Amino acid sequence: MRRIQQTKRNPQRRGGFTLIEMLVVLAILVLLMSMVGPRILGSREKADISSTKTQIGMFRGSLEQYNLDTRAYPSTEEGLVALVDAPADEEEGTSNWDGPYISKSEIPKDPWGNDYQYEFPPEHGKGDFPDIWSYGPDGEDNTDDDITNWTKEEGEEGEETPTEE
Repeated sequence: MRRIQQTKRNPQRRGGFTLIEMLVVLAILVLLMSMVGPRILGSREKADISSTKTQIGMFRGSLEQYNLDTRAYPSTEEGLVALVDAPADEEEGTSNWDGPYISKSEIPKDPWGNDYQYEFPPEHGKGDFPDIWSYGPDGEDNTDDDITNWTKEEGEEGEETPTEE
């Protein structure tokens, strides 16, 4: 007959962590996140701003191609959607529309989930190129964090995207 040997548990041996140990680990994690968190968040905002400037630059190239084909820029009412959808009516030059002029099926939103803004004829920019801008991180127009494709005048708010003129 086979004998099964039982082992006795040592009453001194612990099976888990104490509350104090858990609190110490949690305090260390909070301390680390308080030091690293702001750096990560700051880098994220810089990346979003850079991405927005790049997207505005891509809109610029697409609008230039649209202008070459149709000999006009889309009106404010048509907006950036004209880069994706052919004009419904046969306005002067729009029969030469050869889009879509961007690779996406709809105009992308900025990194903060807002629509890019478009205006033609331009109110801010110099020359005949349309104004394109993002409301920036705060999502509000005419604030100092707006990201635009025109050069700012003294006292005008917003971040500019370099233009080629």
